[in-house]
Amino acid sequence: MRSSRPGLDPVLVLFQTRAGPHGSRWSDLRVPRNITHFLLEQRHAHFLECGYHDARNFLQLYPQDSSPSSLSFRRKVQTLLQISVQTLAQIQVPFWISSGTCLGWLRQCGVISYSRDVDIGVFISDFRPEIVQVLVQAGLTLKHRFGKVEDSLELSFLLDDVKLDIFFFYEDKDVMWNGGTQARTGRKFKYVFPRFSLCWTLFLDLKVRVPCQTLDYVRANYGDGWSVPTATWDWKTSPSNVLDNGAWPADQWEELIQVF
Repeated sequence: MRSSRPGLDPVLVLFQTRAGPHGSRWSDLRVPRNITHFLLEQRHAHFLECGYHDARNFLQLYPQDSSPSSLSFRRKVQTLLQISVQTLAQIQVPFWISSGTCLGWLRQCGVISYSRDVDIGVFISDFRPEIVQVLVQAGLTLKHRFGKVEDSLELSFLLDDVKLDIFFFYEDKDVMWNGGTQARTGRKFKYVFPRFSLCWTLFLDLKVRVPCQTLDYVRANYGDGWSVPTATWDWKTSPSNVLDNGAWPADQWEELIQVF
C-alpha cells in the first residue's frame, strides 16, 4: 500500500501519528496523534503480521479466484470493514475479525471469495446499546437480532448483498464462547474457544484486530483441516467447537428471535 505522505511508512499513516514538536530535537520522531486514544489501545498494542510466505504457498495450491464477482466481493468486504472500523470506534466498541474472515486472513492473507459475508467478534463486556443505531446511520440494514445481552447475543446487518455478522463473546472460566440461534426452530448453539487476547494487524489495507493466538482460534473453529478449502459448510454441524445449547422458550421467541 502506498502512503499519501512521501517518505512516511504507510503503517504509521494507519496508526495516526504526527511529527514531534517543530524545531526541536524530537521533530523527526512520530508520536500518536491522539495520545489518550493511544493509551486506551495499549492493552492490544502487539502487532501481528499476516503470514505472507504461507499465503503464497497456499495460493500456489489453490489459485485465487480473480473473476469479476470475486473482485467485486473483495471490494464490498473492504468497504464493510472500513465502515465497521470507523463507526464502532466512535462508540469505543473494539472488535476483531472472526470465523471465516479470520480464516481468510490466516490462511491466505485475504478474503475467502465463496464465504459471502464478513464475521467480527466483540466481547459482551464491550456491548453498547447504540451499536445498531450507529451502524444503521452508517448505511447498513439490520437483518436479524438473536439472543440477549446475558446470553448468545448476535447481530446481523446487510450492506448491498454482503452480510456483516457480529458475534458477541462470553467468558466462562478457562474458555470463551459465542452463541448461535436457528430462527426456524429456536435451537441454540455454543461455539467454544480457548481463551485469547487481541493483537493488531493489517487486512485489506485496514488496521483491525485479530486473536493473538490465531492458529488456536481458527483450529478450534475449523479443526485440523483448516488449511484445506471447503465450500460446503453447515454452521450448525461443521464447526469443530459447536455444542448443542438447548432452545429458546417458545413464549420468548418474539423478543429473542427477531428477523427483519
